[in-house]
Amino acid sequence: MKNPPALDALTAALARQGDLREGSTPVPGNDIKVLLEMRPALDGYAGIPQETRLLFRGLREIGGMEVEGLLQSNTRVLARGLPANANGLSEDRRVNRLSKVVVSLLQTGKRSRLEQFRSGTRVAWQHIRMVLTALLGLREPLGVFEPARFRDFVWRSLFAKTLPDTDFAQVTRANYRVLRTPWTALHSAALATRRFGHAVYPRLDTRGYDVMIAETPYPGRVAAPTQLVVRYHDAIPLLMPHTISDRAYHQASHYEALRRNVRDGAWFACVSEATRQDLISVFPQAETRAVTIPNMVSHHYFSEASAPDRVAEILRTRRNAALASGNAGGASVNRNADAMPYLLMVSTIEPRKNHLSLLAAWERLRSIGHADLRLVFVGSLGWDHTAIVKKFQPWLERGGLHLLEDVPSDELRLLYRHAQVTVCPSYGEGFDYPGVEAMRCGGIVAASDIPVHREVFGDAAEYFSPYSAEDLAASLDRLLGSGGDAANRRDTLRSNGETVAVRYTPEHVLPQWQSFLDRLTRSVASRS
Repeated sequence: MKNPPALDALTAALARQGDLREGSTPVPGNDIKVLLEMRPALDGYAGIPQETRLLFRGLREIGGMEVEGLLQSNTRVLARGLPANANGLSEDRRVNRLSKVVVSLLQTGKRSRLEQFRSGTRVAWQHIRMVLTALLGLREPLGVFEPARFRDFVWRSLFAKTLPDTDFAQVTRANYRVLRTPWTALHSAALATRRFGHAVYPRLDTRGYDVMIAETPYPGRVAAPTQLVVRYHDAIPLLMPHTISDRAYHQASHYEALRRNVRDGAWFACVSEATRQDLISVFPQAETRAVTIPNMVSHHYFSEASAPDRVAEILRTRRNAALASGNAGGASVNRNADAMPYLLMVSTIEPRKNHLSLLAAWERLRSIGHADLRLVFVGSLGWDHTAIVKKFQPWLERGGLHLLEDVPSDELRLLYRHAQVTVCPSYGEGFDYPGVEAMRCGGIVAASDIPVHREVFGDAAEYFSPYSAEDLAASLDRLLGSGGDAANRRDTLRSNGETVAVRYTPEHVLPQWQSFLDRLTRSVASRS
């Protein structure tokens, strides 16, 4: 069988470095030890959090791979966990220290002024201590978290939003390490110290691991001989900074951490070739250390025979509570969904996703023969959403537009299946999950004509300019028509989508990870 393109690219990249030896094989009996950053898994359902959970589970299923998780908070200083050698601790003291890790990771809600002061002081001290540790050439210690007594916490906090319960044992038996310093504190300390001519990042004590995988440019360094692999999702903070939140901080932290990773010789596993090309356009020196391995689609998304009757119920029960206006729109969806065709878009509400072009195109479609067509947005409110929501509001009150939140995967699968079209109109993406998920569910996809969509969706999408609501409306009109040409096009897209979406199942993606990590660790061993 022919190698996937990502594996051919990997072989070529390693060969250019002289890292491959003819006939070289792994050392018998030596597992590859991987430390995978789990911080994003504490967050939402989709995107990077979902990919983190799927990758952790997937790598643990590969024979010869020993995978552990790195626990770290975005903003909170964590409890220490256990020392590397905790044989001298009594059982009650072990449990107490591990319980404190759980509390420190999940403590939320309103805090007193005293607690806020204490928390701020702890973070400030971690800044100072981390910088001093780095300047002295010391390693940042990683505590040990034993999950045996805390499997409920591990499962529900890190994995339950994405994985089936059949994976419970697989992920709750894994080992975990604890990094106390908050992720944002690592970034902030580097941005502060760069003013003195050198951004300082700590070196984590990763001894004993062959590879550490970070889910974004990581504000830290690894200890030899560990090889850092950055899961690079997109270069949007660098190339589209006008679309991100907290622009100055986000852009600077992304750039400085990425620059440090490149200088340290990190490898980059890019989620698409378009993302890889963006990376090497900024850092050409990373070209020989950048490969393409796509994201995996969740098991939740598959084609199933289902009646559309529940669509109306989902539109009523999952609507955004903060924007709901009394009972507006409630009665208007209390009928069979066969008489209620709709367009679907799944995305956080933020400027880069281009909701307003779809809104304008939908308004045009309603005026040219699609008066019953509805528009369904699924996604939480992100940054800079005020102007977008203001445009939504008249239609939310009237009932033609629906803004949903917290839609569970089984209901989202049904929405994908019965939508007339799932629309992906973004100005820029690194991969774009919803289009692939819709294809897996037997849906039809229309997407903005940007390089990453052409690459990921191939011939399974109808394309339009993201800068023209008229072009978007015309593309959708061609798909929504009742004639034979429209029906044939829909059938073609649906059939092509089945073929394209299979490329992103774990069965197709995990072998690429296995080959990448095997060859990478083999090359490191050959140089040592």
